Amino acid sequence: MAKRIMVQGTGSGVGKSVIVAALCRILTQDGYKATPFKSQNMSLNSYATADGLEIGRAQAFQAFAARKEPTVEMNPILLKPTSDTGAQVIVRGRPIGNMTAKEYHDYKPRALNLIEDCFEKLNRENDVVVIEGAGSPAEVNLRENDVVNMSIAKLLDAPVVLVGDIDKGGVFAWVVGTLELLEEEERELVKAILINKFRGDIDILKPGLEFLEKRINKPVIGVIPYFQDIWIQEEDSVSLSVAKGKTTVTSEEKAITIEVVQLPHIANFTDFDALEVEDDVSLRYVGGGEKLSEPDVIIIPGSKNTIGDLSYLENSGYASQIVDKAMSGKCEVFGICGGYQMLCSSITDPEGVESKLGATEGLGLLPATTVFESHARKMTNQVRAMADLPFYSGEIAGYEIHMGRTYFSEGKIKNAFRIFERSGEKVIDDGDGGGGAVYGNVIGTYIHGIFDNDAFRRAFLDHVRAIKGLLPLRADETKSKDKNTRGIDWDAEYNKLADVVRNNVDMDKIYDIIFFSSSERYG
Repeated sequence: MAKRIMVQGTGSGVGKSVIVAALCRILTQDGYKATPFKSQNMSLNSYATADGLEIGRAQAFQAFAARKEPTVEMNPILLKPTSDTGAQVIVRGRPIGNMTAKEYHDYKPRALNLIEDCFEKLNRENDVVVIEGAGSPAEVNLRENDVVNMSIAKLLDAPVVLVGDIDKGGVFAWVVGTLELLEEEERELVKAILINKFRGDIDILKPGLEFLEKRINKPVIGVIPYFQDIWIQEEDSVSLSVAKGKTTVTSEEKAITIEVVQLPHIANFTDFDALEVEDDVSLRYVGGGEKLSEPDVIIIPGSKNTIGDLSYLENSGYASQIVDKAMSGKCEVFGICGGYQMLCSSITDPEGVESKLGATEGLGLLPATTVFESHARKMTNQVRAMADLPFYSGEIAGYEIHMGRTYFSEGKIKNAFRIFERSGEKVIDDGDGGGGAVYGNVIGTYIHGIFDNDAFRRAFLDHVRAIKGLLPLRADETKSKDKNTRGIDWDAEYNKLADVVRNNVDMDKIYDIIFFSSSERYG
C-alpha cells in the first residue's frame, strides 16, 4: 500500500501543480512508483486519456513527470467553467451535466465515495501518492462540503506541505493567516512550509523565515527560486498574462508572427507551447480589447463556451478584424476545437448543451455548420489522423475533447485531417468534418496537440515562410534535436524541474514526512 504526501497552498496560483510534478519526478528518479492525485480540479485545460476519458491537463502533466500514462483515477472530478456561476461537471472522465455553484455544492457530499475509490486503486498500485489540493484550505465558507483540501487530507490520512508564493507579496501573513483559520486537527496535519517563486538574496530572507518558524512552530523546508528557463504546462489561463521567458532572439528578428486570440473561456492553451519554442516564431496572446497587429498567423483556440466566446469576438471587434485579415489573404487563420467551430458559417445549440444563446452566425470563413445536440456523446479520445493539406500529407496524433459536430455545406471545402483511429480503435472518418477542414488560407480542426507533431508543425511554419518569400528553415539554423524541428524535450524539462526542487528543498525532511507522518490507516 502507498505512502502519501499532500501539497496544499495558501491560495490559487502559488505553484501547487508544479511542486507535485517535481515530487513525482524526484520520487521516480529515486526508484519509487509515484503517482499524482487531485480529487477535484477546476480548469479549462483538460486531457483525453488513452481509454477516452477526460481529466485535468495538470494531472496528465504530473503523470508524465512520474513516467506514467494518465488515468481517470488521478483526477476523479473535473469542473470546466461555462460562466461565472456555472460549470460542466465531469465525473470519472464523463460529463454528468452543467451545474450552478449552488447545485454542485449540494452534490459534493455524494462525491466522497467515488473519490476514495479512485484513490484506493492508486494506493494499491503505487509506492507513493502525491496529492494536490486546490485554492486554499482556509476558505471557511467551503469547509462544510470540502472535497479537495483538508477533508481529503483527513480522509486519506495524508500529511500536508503548505506552499506559499513569495513573489505575490505578503507570504508570511498568508502562511500565518492560513494556519490560524484551520481547525486544530487540520493544523496538526500541516508538517512543513515551502516558499515558492523567490527572487533575491536568500540571506536577506533568512530572518523572516526564522520569525515564521517560531511564530507557527513548523519548519520551512525549502525556498524555491523563481525560474523562467524551464517549460511547464500551466493549469490556468491567468498564466497567459505572465511572460514565460523562453525568448532566444528578439521578436523583431523572428520571421513569423503568430497571434492567439485570448478568449474569455479559452481552453487547452498548452496547444501552442511547441510553437513558442520555434526559433523563427514570435507568439503572443491578444485580448482585453488590444487590437490584432499584422500577424502572419491568427489562431482561435479552444473554448468551453463557443457561442458565448463568439459573441465576445463580435462585441470586442475581433471578429471583423479576423475576417478582414483572412479575406485580405495576408495571413493564415487556424482554429482549434471551439475556434474551428467559430470559423463556420453558423453554430446552433437548440437544447442549450453549451450555451443558452441558442444559435448564431459564425465568422463565415468556413462553409460549414456546427450543431450541438444533447444526445451526442462528448468526444474525448486520443486520435491518429492523416493530414491532407497542400503543404503536408502525413500522419499526426493528438486528442479531441468537444461537444458538437461540424458538417460541410459545399464542395469547395475539404477535410484537412482524416481521423483513422480513436482511443486505439480503427474508425472510418466519413468526411463530415470530424478531423478538420481547409478552405484557402483557413484551417480548422478538433485535434488538440496538433502542433506537438514536429513534422507537421515545421511544415506549417515553412508554408508560412514560403508565403512571405522566405526559404524553409534549415536544420542548422535551429537548436533542433531532429532534422528541421526543435520541439520540446519534455523529459529533460521534468528533470530540470526536479533538479531545481531537489537542490532547494530539504528532501530528507520530505521523505520523513512521506514515510513517518501517517497513522498507517491505508497500509
